[in-house]
Amino acid sequence: MSLVTTSAIVLHTFPYGETSKIVRLATPDHGVVSAIAKGAKRSRSRFDLRLQTLSEGTARLYMRPNRELHTLAEFELSRQRGDLARDIQRYTAAAALSEVVLRVSSQQAHPEVYHVLQMALDALIEASAENVPTVSLAAMWSVVGALGFTPSLASCAVDGRALPDGGASFSVAEGGFLCDVCRRSRHSAELDERDRHALQSFVEGTLPSHDVPAAHAAAHRRLLAHFVRRHVAEERALPAMDFWEKAR
Repeated sequence: MSLVTTSAIVLHTFPYGETSKIVRLATPDHGVVSAIAKGAKRSRSRFDLRLQTLSEGTARLYMRPNRELHTLAEFELSRQRGDLARDIQRYTAAAALSEVVLRVSSQQAHPEVYHVLQMALDALIEASAENVPTVSLAAMWSVVGALGFTPSLASCAVDGRALPDGGASFSVAEGGFLCDVCRRSRHSAELDERDRHALQSFVEGTLPSHDVPAAHAAAHRRLLAHFVRRHVAEERALPAMDFWEKAR
């Protein structure tokens, strides 16, 4: 057993016994870690209110080799992100982001995923109310990319051929845009030129240069959610993602 100190974001907590909690933490050095916070439910616990979902801080963990459950010795809070919980749009997007990282990341060092999640959560807090739908799309695509699942947008996802100008056909099954030949024999979503450019911006982690109407943002959410289920989650249940996909 060794004492490890690492930056951490709280992804999920649930009760364990009468007085303790199990905490799932995203870390840059150890991936997603599960740990027991002993006595965390007691009124005078040293953890008090620090272990709220999406809180960020420095965790000190007693880690056991080849074990899935470790022990949380201390959590020094640096940011609580309570603003997310006061806005349903921001919170549902943040919950979906956390869920994807929780379900997909392993117990291996992956600092890029941690830092992209950190920036995505902060971007949701800082976004103006009207920009939350598009900021959440850019944030989710950034996390998907950090996990290694960036879609093919520069050339055909099937045969690598050049793509036509204007609108484009996006195949969830194939993982990207299709050329004129491949789109004839495969199911795909048709995007007009503006939505094509919007998708390219989202995948790059930026906002489109033009406004994205609410109906189009909803269609982008559906496309992204289908892509995540197929390629990232491998059809595992994602209830937070489901709720975010359908949110108005």
